Amino acid sequence: MEIIKKINDCKLIINRLREKGYKIGFVPTMGFLHEGHINLIRMAKKDCDKVFISIFVNPTQFGPDEDFKKYPRDIKRDSALAEKEGVDYIFYPTVQEMYGSDHKTMVEVKELGKIMCGQHRPGHFEGVTTIVLKLFNIIDAHKAYFGQKDYQQMIIIKKMAADLNLDIEIVSGPTIRERDGLAISSRNRYLSAEERRNAAILYECLNLAEDMVKNGEKELGKIKKIILGKLEDNRFVKSVDYFEFRDPRTLEEIKRADKKYKGILAAAAVWFGKTRLIDNKIIKV
Repeated sequence: MEIIKKINDCKLIINRLREKGYKIGFVPTMGFLHEGHINLIRMAKKDCDKVFISIFVNPTQFGPDEDFKKYPRDIKRDSALAEKEGVDYIFYPTVQEMYGSDHKTMVEVKELGKIMCGQHRPGHFEGVTTIVLKLFNIIDAHKAYFGQKDYQQMIIIKKMAADLNLDIEIVSGPTIRERDGLAISSRNRYLSAEERRNAAILYECLNLAEDMVKNGEKELGKIKKIILGKLEDNRFVKSVDYFEFRDPRTLEEIKRADKKYKGILAAAAVWFGKTRLIDNKIIKV
């Protein structure tokens, strides 16, 4: 396995691999690898001849009061995990390498980036789409892999790739969960022991919403009211940014569980103390 720190070096390697006819898979990460990332790496290994991952904590997707400085970083740990899984290359640039000193261009997917998480984290998705497009231009892969835990992000990246005619296939991997259902995330390590035990309520609420729909409840507003009440009754829930029902393909808001929808995305963002967790589930109607 090779660690690459320079953009030009990475491009030279990619060009060489493509000339040899290798199929390239790419898993973008912010590091501190967990089972969700590992699953995406395994998917890429299965599909492709060579696998790249990037490890880059992207400053442009963090707000001024968010956790950019304290976001977990451990390149030695990540390198060992990646090598164990058979990753061929890690792209590990500095902020200066990626943005220089006079970066002025940002990429925006209109409308989709302003709802849900975008409503509560202004500028977040502009940062995400900008860095992902830059990475796609540097690592000219055939396939890129993203987890469904960040469902809105995945839809936005798919839309960006389609709108900008990018010659790359976006592949989605399932949300990987702890035994109690909590979606695995690098930010879970911020939780206190009591917050961690109570954070499982997020997945419980998604399951409750699914059960209510399957039991015949059509009015999603009624389900939402019950779910919000359940969350607000938990003393470890500091606040709820949103709990919403959306079309899984377009992210258009859904108010009634009609059969015209093949599925309904139930998605939530909830604060446990100082930690913001997101999760989602697609409910079959």
